[in-house]
Formats: sequence, structure tokens, C-alpha cells
Amino acid sequence: MAAVSAKTPTISLPLDPQNPQFSKLHSSKSLNFSHIFQKSHLFSLKKPHQNSILSSSSTSTPTTDPNSHLIQLCFHNQLEQAIVFLKSIKDLHGTIEEDTFVTLARLCEFKRASNEACEVFSCIHNCMTQLSLRLGNALLSMFVRLGNLGDAWYVFGKMEERDVFSWNVLIGGYAKNGYFDEALDLYQRMLWVGIRPDVYTFPCVLRTCGGLPDWRMGREIHAHVIRFSYDSEIDVVNALITMYVKCGDVCSARVLFDGMSKRDRISWNAMISGYFENGEFLEGLVLFSSMREFGFFPDLMTMTSVISACEALGDDRLGRALHGYVARMEFYSDVSAHNSLIQLYSAIGSWEEAEKIFDRIQCKDVVSWTAMISGYESNGFPEKAVKTYKMMELEGVMPDEITIASVLSACTSLGLLEMGVKLQHVAERRGLIAYVIVSNTLIDLFSKCNCIDKALEIFHRIPDKNVISWTSIILGLRINNRSLEALNFFREMKRHQDPNSVTLMSVLSACSRIGALMCGKEIHAYVLRNGMEFHGFLPNALLDFYVRCGRRAPALNLFHMQKEDVTAWNILLTGYAQRGLGALAIELFDGMISSRVKPDEITFISLLRACSRSGLVTEGLDYLNSMESKYCIVPNLKHYACVVDLLGRAGLVEDAYDFILSLPVKPDSAIWGALLNACRIHRQIELGELAARHILETDERGVGYYVLLCNFYSDNGRWDEVVRLRKIMIEKGLTIDPGCSWIEVKGNVHAFLSGDNLHPQSKEINAVLEGFYEKMEAARRSKSERHTVNEVKDSKAEIFCGHSERLAIGFGLINTAPGTPIWVTKNLYMCKSCHDTIKFISEVVRREIAVRDTEQFHHFKDGRCTCGDENYLGET
Repeated sequence: MAAVSAKTPTISLPLDPQNPQFSKLHSSKSLNFSHIFQKSHLFSLKKPHQNSILSSSSTSTPTTDPNSHLIQLCFHNQLEQAIVFLKSIKDLHGTIEEDTFVTLARLCEFKRASNEACEVFSCIHNCMTQLSLRLGNALLSMFVRLGNLGDAWYVFGKMEERDVFSWNVLIGGYAKNGYFDEALDLYQRMLWVGIRPDVYTFPCVLRTCGGLPDWRMGREIHAHVIRFSYDSEIDVVNALITMYVKCGDVCSARVLFDGMSKRDRISWNAMISGYFENGEFLEGLVLFSSMREFGFFPDLMTMTSVISACEALGDDRLGRALHGYVARMEFYSDVSAHNSLIQLYSAIGSWEEAEKIFDRIQCKDVVSWTAMISGYESNGFPEKAVKTYKMMELEGVMPDEITIASVLSACTSLGLLEMGVKLQHVAERRGLIAYVIVSNTLIDLFSKCNCIDKALEIFHRIPDKNVISWTSIILGLRINNRSLEALNFFREMKRHQDPNSVTLMSVLSACSRIGALMCGKEIHAYVLRNGMEFHGFLPNALLDFYVRCGRRAPALNLFHMQKEDVTAWNILLTGYAQRGLGALAIELFDGMISSRVKPDEITFISLLRACSRSGLVTEGLDYLNSMESKYCIVPNLKHYACVVDLLGRAGLVEDAYDFILSLPVKPDSAIWGALLNACRIHRQIELGELAARHILETDERGVGYYVLLCNFYSDNGRWDEVVRLRKIMIEKGLTIDPGCSWIEVKGNVHAFLSGDNLHPQSKEINAVLEGFYEKMEAARRSKSERHTVNEVKDSKAEIFCGHSERLAIGFGLINTAPGTPIWVTKNLYMCKSCHDTIKFISEVVRREIAVRDTEQFHHFKDGRCTCGDENYLGET
């Protein structure tokens, strides 16, 4: 008994061992089921008078024979009436014949009628204890086509005997539903019971090997193909080629392809797409160009594959040539061709061309809309992406998981939290939340919209987290100032999954934020062990980590390994700027020019900041003037803000204001903020209030500017204005992060919040600090003077400093050996009170103490600080 053909693009799904032509009916949904009955050899009826009944067009009254009436209903596609009539028969046993049940099963399969299929099977189960080969195969095919593998397996077990068709159907069903291991296990059982595989078995099993992918099993199946003499069958060899390219073995696939005595278009498509899937685009294009020389014209599948390869290459010229070629083909009107071209033009940045193609599509499907939405999003037009999605909704097209993910990415770029929540509800209603790509984009959205707890909730609901899931939540915790938690998640991740370079960069950023030196060194060691020291931006992330942690020696070692990269120079320049080392920054810039590394915009931002912190006004202005004339870099608002800061810190406040008035562009809040800070330092109240008005006009939600304004007013005794600003901040929902400091001791990071008494060593820490306070009191002229001088400053500092660094330093003094340097990282500015206290502590204990606040490094030694008592929150 021959098995049926299985030339479908997904699985081998034969339908009838006695009629291979039956499977062709399923290629067209427009066919009426009555065509099945036009050939009498489709089934044989036990009673000869039934054939005359089939030719009748009347179905209004049942005949005396229920089998004839049921078959007549099936002939007219009246499945529902057939089921109603079947259920009305009181005694099914011995009344309904096997051929009738086979006919009903085929109609249920053809119409994809799951409920009716269950009714038919229930009737069969009630009147038959065993299933014949014919009926069992019909039920197997029905349940597999409906995706009901549980009942298919039950039918398989109830069959009296099974043939190769039975095994093929069940193997194909498991493979189609993603149960690849189970499908291969069934194949092994099939061989074990002595069933010889046929030409339709191997394509399905080989596709299963490619789906896993399992190269070793694929090689074993290849040996079976040779042993059973199917190695000359074109369908089997095509399946072998597909299996090898899916497993990454392009060479073996090409050997098979070259050895084929006869090829069809599927052979060419399999080999060409195989090259593209494995990143060998040039070889795939060469094979595509030779395809016509052998008498084969590309079809829609060929061209979509080649266009996708061109998309990956980003070749504009080749893409347009392919567009012209496809436009002359008969399948150009097919929506798939247009969709591929939209993706191509979006990938090469020609989104206007993508728009034109999109507008020409008469019947847009979900892929068309998704391609256009993702194209806008990837080309930096999130507003257009959101607008296109809304048009898609109006057209009544239901989104898929890729659509939702693309629109969520656009919402993240625009900060549209409310719309993102609506998309989450859409995804939950449509069951798309189960796709990890949707959950990952939701994590990114909530993280960047300051809803990290919501992001954590989404993360914990993902059953199978991938590396992007872990990376997204780690980065989300980092940007929400929960870096210590980010490190804990990273440790948890390593127990389940290997991190990639993006994960490691996110963790290094978290380590930098809280000064977790040992953790960062562990990541550096991991990078070296796994040969990732030159992966993408990872070397620069390591360099940035050591610079931010103040470890100059390892930073310079890494820098010397990548001196040709302008980013490495910029990172080192930024480090010098943070420490106020202007002379070293200028020396480094001169070395950069002599090394023929071309500076960029960021280079001059770092250089101007370094000059500003070091009082190098003349040098800074010279660099600004040389940007455009010497290096062809047009200064932007950030450069102008640095110059205002440069002039303002040097006391040239009026010159800074005149510079702002002379700018060729409208000043932003950063420029006015730099002027306001200069006015705060040099007590220029009138000009400071002018800058304050401009800031509130241009940026109403910048927390940092409100803090700066509060500092300005409090330094000038305007506490009524401080109260007013604090009230505005509360009304706008603007919050200041609580003061938090971190210290790493023996490889463990300890966090201290302002006023935190929950630490196990709180009593010891407070006792140590009280001892220093008493010594400081004694060193002053009188206790009353200390309070009158510092009472106002301390009340302000409690809001914008929190004194958390004192707790961290106290902990470090208790838990480290005498003479050991203490390194503390803080999330807010350091106030003058803390600055004076730490200077005193460094002199008493004779230790080096480094505190990195949100602005710069403070290195205390012998009662002095490297900032020169200028860069802290308070009087200057």
C-alpha cells in the first residue's frame, strides 16, 4: 500500500494511502468537498444501491439507509446536518459502516471542523473497540491536520495494524507542532518494529533534524537514505540539502547539490537560501546568477530570499537592480514580493522608497504593515511608526508579535507609557504576551519610563528567558539606579545562561556606578577566558569601567591596546575631565592628534570640560575656535554649555552671559544651567534669576535643574523660594533619589542609604562617626560657633546630600586594615559639611579616601582634597 505525497512546505502530511491525489485537494480553499466524490474509486461501498443515491441532489428526506443519507450530506458539504443526523441515531453499533465514518472524517479534516471531528470520533469510540487500518489512518490524518496530537496518539494506539502511512502521518504531526525529539523517537520506533520508510518519510524526518538542529542525527538519517536506496530521489536529496544548511554544514549541502543528476527549482532555492542563512551572501548570489544559465527561472521564493540577503548586505545598488528585475516578473503583484522590498529599502535607509511600495499594495497583510512600522522605527521615525500602527488598527488588521514589539520600541523612544500599556493589554488578549520578543520590549519600555517594578513583574512571568530578557532587566535596573540589584540578577543569570557582550557591557556600567571593582575585574577575567576582549564595544566598556573607578594603571593598559579607536581616547579624556586634570587632558589630546586619530564632537566636549575644571580659560576658548576651522566640526549646544561653564567658573560671569547672547542657535536649559551655577558660585543674584526663568521655560521636568535652583536660592538665603520650588517639584511628581553610597570590602558591595540604621554594624559605624564629630568640635573655637555657621547648610544638605558617604566611610574604617585606601561611590553631590568632615577624617586616620559623587572624584589625603575645595554642594 503506497503512502501519499507530502510536498508541502512545512511537514509531510499524507492523507489517504489509497489515493495519493487526495492531498492535492488541500492546496485550494475554494474547492468544494463534493469534488472528492467525483471519482468512485475514492471509497468502496458495501451496498451497491448507494451509488445511485450519491447522484441524487435531494437531501431533504433521509432514506431508509442512514449510511446513504450521511454520505449524501457529505457530498453536499453539509457537515453540520450530518452530525445532527448521526447523533439522532439511537443504535450506532452495526448501523453505521466504516466507509461512512471515513467519509465523515475526511470532511471534518477538509473543513478544519474540530468540534464536529470530536463528535465523529466519539461515535466511533462508542461503537468500535478496535480500529481498522483504513479508518485509523483517516482519523490519524484528521486529528493531525487539526493539531490534536493527543487524540491522534490515542487512535494510533487503538489501531489493529499500522502501515508506513500511519507512521508518516504521526511523525509529520509531531514535527509540525515542534515536537522534534518525539518525532525522531517515533521514526526510531518505526524502524524497530520493521516498517520500511518510504520516499515520503525521509523529507519529514530530515526537516525535523534541521529544526532541532541535530547534525549527528541528520548524518545518521542520511546513511538510512543511502541504505534504503532513496539517494537518487530528488525530493529526498532536497530535504538533505535543507537539513545540512539548517545545521550549518554548507559544504556537505553543496556536495549533495553538485552531485545531483537532476535538479528542480526547490533544489536551487534550498542551496541559495542555505548560503544566505549561514552568512555566505557572496556565494549565494553567485549561485543565484548561475541559476538561469542552467535553465531555471527564479520564482517568488527565490527572489524573496535574494532580496533578504541584499537587505543583510545593505547594498543599495544591488537592491535597486533586484527591484527592477522583480518588477518584470509575473509574481511582482504578489504581496510577499512587495513586503520583501519594503524590508530591503528600510534596511538600507531608503524609507521613502519603502513608503512608495507600501502605498502601491492594494491588499496589505499584517506583514506589510509590520514591515513599514519596523522600518520607520529602525530609521529613527518612531512618530511615523505609531501613526502607521493606528492606521493599521482602523483597517481592522490584527497585529502579530513582531508588530507589537516594533510599536512598543517606538513607544519607548517617544516615552509613550500610556500607549505601551494599551499595547500590553492587546498582547494579553491575543495571546501574544507569550512570545518572548513582546515581553522583552515591554521590559525595555517600562524600564526606560521609570516603571522598573512593572518591568520586573513582566520579567518574572517569562517562562523561557533568553539572553535578551536578562540583559534588558539588568540594564533596566542600572538606568533606574538599582545597580546592586542588577549585579544580583547577573549572578542569577550565569546559573541559567551565558551572557553576551551586551550583557557584560550593561553589568560593567552597573559596576562603574557603584564602584564594584572586584565584580568588574571578575567580568574582565570572564572576557579574557572566553576570548571576547575584542568583541564590539566591550573593550571600551572595560576601559570606561576602570576610568570611572579611578584605576588609572589598568585603564592605561587597556587604552594602549586600542589607541586607534577615537572612543578610547574620549573615555580617557572624560576621566581626566572628571578629576580636573586639565594639563593631562591637553597632553592626551596632543598625543591623539600626533597619532593621527581624528577627534569628534565628544572629544571636544571632554576637552572643554577638562579646561573648565582646571581654570584653563584661554586654552578652552582656543579649542572652541579651532573646532570648525581646523577639524571641520561644527560646535553644538553641548560645546557651548561647556564654554559657559568655563567662563563662569573662572568668575567671568558677564562674559559668559554675553557669549550666550552671541550664540547662533537658541540656548537650551543646559546652557542656562551652566550660567546659573556660575551665578550661584559667584553670588550674581540678578543674572542668576534671569537664568532660572529661562530654565523653567525650557525644561519643566529636569530634576537636576530644580536642585540647582534650590542651591542657588538657599546659598543666597532665599528659603521662601526653596520652599516654593520644592512644592512645584511635588506637584509635578519630581522626586530626588535618596542619598546612597556604596563601598566594596573584600569583594562584597555594601550600600548605605541616608539615615539608614538597618545595617548590622550601624551602632559601631555611628560610634566611630560620633568620635570624629567630637574631635572636630574640639578643634573648632566653640561648639556654638559651629552650629551657627553650619545649621543652615546642614539643613539644606540633608535634602540634596544625605551624608550617606559618611556611613560608608565609617564601615570601611571598621572593616579594613589600617592604612588601606577607602573608595566610596555616591549617587548625589557631596555637601560642604561632608567634604569638611572627610578631610578631617583623612588627616586623623592617615588614610587616602576617595569619594566619587555625581559630578567628580574627590581624593582626600592628609586633610586636603584634589578638588581644591571648589566642587561640592554648598558655598564655594
